[in-house]
Amino acid sequence: MKKNMVLGLAAGLLALFSLTAFAEPVADYAREKKWADEIVPGLVVGDPVYLQTPRGHHKFLTLFTPADTGKAAIVVHGMGIHPDWGMVGTLRTELADRDFATLSIQMPILAADAKGEAYPPTFPEAADRIAEAVEFLKAKGYKQIAIVSHSMGSRMSRAYMTGKPDPAVKSWASLGISVDDYKAVKRPVLDLYGDNDLPQVLANAGKRKQSLAAKDSRQVMIARADHFFTGHEGEMVAAVADFLNATLR
Repeated sequence: MKKNMVLGLAAGLLALFSLTAFAEPVADYAREKKWADEIVPGLVVGDPVYLQTPRGHHKFLTLFTPADTGKAAIVVHGMGIHPDWGMVGTLRTELADRDFATLSIQMPILAADAKGEAYPPTFPEAADRIAEAVEFLKAKGYKQIAIVSHSMGSRMSRAYMTGKPDPAVKSWASLGISVDDYKAVKRPVLDLYGDNDLPQVLANAGKRKQSLAAKDSRQVMIARADHFFTGHEGEMVAAVADFLNATLR
């Protein structure tokens, strides 16, 4: 009997260790809430909408700006920030001015001091959030949808685009991504970066260009622009809008 108890205890500890070792890391939901509490009261363009993934993750903030064209862009921010931050806010508002509905979504974030290498385990939840954003837009009547993402948000979007993206998602504008190819992506891709971008973005630019296989895919470099397109926001928005006009019909 003692032997059975010991074996049972050992099995229980092993199961607990396995769940702990392989469980999907939890995003910093408290930090997400802090961002939301700062953003929503001062929101000028768009409306706050909270969504939740079917897997029961916490509700997450999105900023929705409608349009009458039936075309929409899901805007996906980079590491550790929020859906109205800097250039992300510029994309969501100025694309809306060009008759694309925008849904800028809060992505999973970690602690403020977390490094980029800590983020890949959050990609499954990130892909779930993008999928939920697609469902929201479809329910609103938008059937021509693009993903517009930046930096870590582009890596998160790649997890969605290389899975089973919804047929309503017609294209992907990927800004400042550091990965080396788009081989598994079947939709048209805009690879947009600046010639003063981060070293890893610049180092993989050639490989990314070679992997652009889908019709209407293109690579665009904005002269003198940095990773955040500082001072070149107009060129950034124009490049993205031109691509969306070519791929959302």
